[in-house]
Amino acid sequence: MIVAIIIGMSLVTIIPRIIPAYIVDRIHFPDWFNRWLNAIPYAALGALIFPGIMTIRPEQPHVGILGGLVAVVLAYIGLNVILVVVGAIAAVFVMSL
Repeated sequence: MIVAIIIGMSLVTIIPRIIPAYIVDRIHFPDWFNRWLNAIPYAALGALIFPGIMTIRPEQPHVGILGGLVAVVLAYIGLNVILVVVGAIAAVFVMSL
């Protein structure tokens, strides 16, 4: 019985992942739709990061905002991701003193 449950659960998990990948390769979307789809990862990343920035110190939201701005500036000038993260952490640490 447990094997049947595992197989059933794997099918339920695999089918919704395979069908869209199979269909998307055969459909040609308009350019505006492809641009919209390309913006989804950035929007999702922003939606995941921004609440964390605002709640790093709930009583002082400017600390998180400044840390986020430091990260944006460091990333804009093209530094390595590790340096961007370390720079943002250092900015938040200095602002928290």
